[in-house]
Amino acid sequence: MIALTLAEAAAAVGGTLDGAEPDAVITGAVVTDNRQLEPGGLFVCIRGERVDGHDFAAGAVADGAVAVLATRPVGVPAILVDDVVVALGRLARAVVARAESVEVVAMTGSAGKTSTKDLVAQLLTRRGETVFPPGSLNNEIGHPLTALKVAPTTRHLVMEMGARHKGDIEYLSGITPPTVGLVLNVGTAHVGEFGSKEAIAEAKGELVEALPADGIAVLNADDPLVRAMASRTKARVVLFGESPDARIRATGVRLDDTGRPSFTLTTPAGSAAVQLRLYGEHHVSNALAAAAVAVELGMPVDDVAEALSEAGALSRWRMEVVERADGVTVVNDAYNANPDSMRAALRALATMAGRGPERRRTWAVLGEMRELGEDSFDEHDAIGRLAVRLDVTKLVAVGGREAACMELGARNEGSWGEESVLVSDADAAIELLRSQVRPGDVVLVKASRSVGLERVAEALLADGAAS
Repeated sequence: MIALTLAEAAAAVGGTLDGAEPDAVITGAVVTDNRQLEPGGLFVCIRGERVDGHDFAAGAVADGAVAVLATRPVGVPAILVDDVVVALGRLARAVVARAESVEVVAMTGSAGKTSTKDLVAQLLTRRGETVFPPGSLNNEIGHPLTALKVAPTTRHLVMEMGARHKGDIEYLSGITPPTVGLVLNVGTAHVGEFGSKEAIAEAKGELVEALPADGIAVLNADDPLVRAMASRTKARVVLFGESPDARIRATGVRLDDTGRPSFTLTTPAGSAAVQLRLYGEHHVSNALAAAAVAVELGMPVDDVAEALSEAGALSRWRMEVVERADGVTVVNDAYNANPDSMRAALRALATMAGRGPERRRTWAVLGEMRELGEDSFDEHDAIGRLAVRLDVTKLVAVGGREAACMELGARNEGSWGEESVLVSDADAAIELLRSQVRPGDVVLVKASRSVGLERVAEALLADGAAS
């Protein structure tokens, strides 16, 4: 990070020094996990449900931390504040403010944020040093921790912003004021918290409202709720998508036999062919969004197309495709799930099955999609029905009432008989798959993060390694 003295850090967060030398300098990373400490770092004492970081303060300083950020004296050099999480955000804001030349690219959406963030980062890295979060560090703790990695040489800071409540994105935008704001889509993820898609759109639009007049709002032309956000920003609006009036468009979209898309990237500055290494047609929209950011920041179209074609999946458990030695393909998309991403994953699975007499058997191992509120049973029913319409060979619904709704939806959509089954948990799913999966099958595993279905994919891959 950009070096700060403890006195400067205390002033930035509105804290006081306790047993700390004002001129001591924070030169290492700011962390909440003492296992990630490095000499000269700052340890942040977060109090969680099971663990209180204050209990590790002494050990952190012994391991090289210059001080800790805490709410009470802990017997070692500390910056004392009323609220550690709020102070962490203030510290990040102070560091980003010192990085005068950094371009902040922030993005939000109901689905695809992390995959798109990874694409944007891989493109912009070609222009200069780029800081971005691993995985989905997109809340009030992960967001400032990423921002604090900015150095004097950083050219781009790529941030993913999540929202569970109105005001969340406004708060995160205050920590890292965006230069470019990208909104991917408005779906039904967290609709149980917000109440409606319109309320979700209101929250997501806080990002474009945070843009300055000389900023860039990159909006999905194919999503009416996102397109409407153009009226909520002073920034220049750039549309991406397959709509004819989109500035950054995809034409000639095709899928190969494994479900990887190719298309022609069309921009005002020219066109170029793109062949993605990612799986699923939904990644076309993600790639267009990333391309729009890169093109508007000055990357030549040919360079953008080349970078997109070389980009890989950086974050785990998001359409992570691995083929076992016996030909079983495991698609681990178990990091999270909502109706939009579940539909996209099922369509990708159907494509990977192929066609004709060589068509592969497909398994959809699906768990609960959480935070859907009163729409939950209907949405799970609809996913079960979609699996039938896409001719998935077998649906394995994992869990309780919501999973039962999914399995019943499949039965009601078609006379599947033994082609759909309800199991209680991940262990039961693993046992079933071990007894019935055959070489050449394709197995998709997907559910909300808290369900923990990644264990199913990992067990299948371990079996393949053992064989």
